[in-house]
Amino acid sequence: MGRVKLSFWGLLALLTVLWLSADASVLQWTGYFPFRSSMVQYSGVIAIGCMSVAMILALRPRWPETWFGGLDKMYRLHKWLGIGALVFAIAHWLWAQGTKWAVGWGWLDRPRRGPRAPLENPVAQSLMDLRGTAEAIGEWAFYAALVLISLALIKRVPYRLFFKMHRLLAITYLVLVFHTVVLTDFAYWTAPIGWLLGVLLAGGTWAAVVALLGRIGADRRVSGTIGVLHHYPALRVIEAEIDVPQGWPGHKAGQFAFATSDAAEGAHPYTIASAWNEAEHRITFVIKALGDHTRRLRERLRIGQAVTVEGPYGCFTFDDDCPRQIWVGGGIGVTPFIARMKYLAMQHGRPPQTIHFFHTTRDYDEDAIAKLTTDATAAGVSLHILIDGRDGRLTGERIRAAVPDWRNAAIWFCGPTGFGQALRQDFAAQGLQVEQRFHQELFEMR
Repeated sequence: MGRVKLSFWGLLALLTVLWLSADASVLQWTGYFPFRSSMVQYSGVIAIGCMSVAMILALRPRWPETWFGGLDKMYRLHKWLGIGALVFAIAHWLWAQGTKWAVGWGWLDRPRRGPRAPLENPVAQSLMDLRGTAEAIGEWAFYAALVLISLALIKRVPYRLFFKMHRLLAITYLVLVFHTVVLTDFAYWTAPIGWLLGVLLAGGTWAAVVALLGRIGADRRVSGTIGVLHHYPALRVIEAEIDVPQGWPGHKAGQFAFATSDAAEGAHPYTIASAWNEAEHRITFVIKALGDHTRRLRERLRIGQAVTVEGPYGCFTFDDDCPRQIWVGGGIGVTPFIARMKYLAMQHGRPPQTIHFFHTTRDYDEDAIAKLTTDATAAGVSLHILIDGRDGRLTGERIRAAVPDWRNAAIWFCGPTGFGQALRQDFAAQGLQVEQRFHQELFEMR
């Protein structure tokens, strides 16, 4: 999370510093209306800057994934940028509209202006002629963005609607690009703030076009068919094995992919629960019925059905140099550990570290637990099963009691976010260097 916060606040700081270098007059009070004009510009620059970077990250680019520590972290930044864009867009709208209301209510006197002389620069004059249009459509684009971003942040909105709304945001963004180009102070374009803004607008525009064409992640998609389906009723889980005869580059245990079985529903992310075997070319997903879409999969999926798989993504790949590893899988968070155990079993030797795997679950299925036990034995992993109703909650204290040498271990956690945060805080309080040794998958893509 450190790099996510650094990137978010760093972007805001960079835009602010560059804006101040181009409009330092705001530091000297010359009256309300000049100050208001500067604030309109500043809030607009920050809002469109955040939205532009969010659009670029929506393309799921490969180059920053390793630095951020996985696509899940990039999507967390994408979410923060969306919230930041919304906050500054509201501020931008209030500075623009609030002053007009205050003048209309008699609270402020509008300064008298004479007729504006034609501008010598033909480009500046052309942009000036478009101001009225840019202001009108920009206001409506703001209302659309306000609704679309707000709805995207509401988890109860079905994924199908969320998927479609994000397509509409791309159109809204393109309108706001026009609004920005026309209404940004013309002097900014010859200053560093204008150069950076131009790069961000160009990148965001490209991302919006790619999104509208449905080409996000197109170069990482492969076609597959469902070869095996197995249902675990007690767990409300489906295990689907997808045959990908060609094109899949292989994956590391712990990575995830986007799978599309219904074009109208769009791609959903699932952790891969299998090690890659060049002889089989098969990917396994273990999917729990947690939402509208996943609850319907049992009725909709069938053997031989075509599926599109995109990936792999993620950096939850168990790479560290500690002599011990402690794995914690809560509920469906067991899936990356299944993949890792299958990988270790394929190596036909002892694992590189001593590994203790704690799997805590509310539901119990004898068949699933038997498979998990078999995988752990084959991989040389010490398995600890905790059933909530029988064994109580898993805590840091229970882990430390079971693994006396925990100070020399790295912890790999996948499960409910709150559970992970509680364990992280607990181990941090006991002196573990959690920034380097506590690895948590933030598996929330919206």
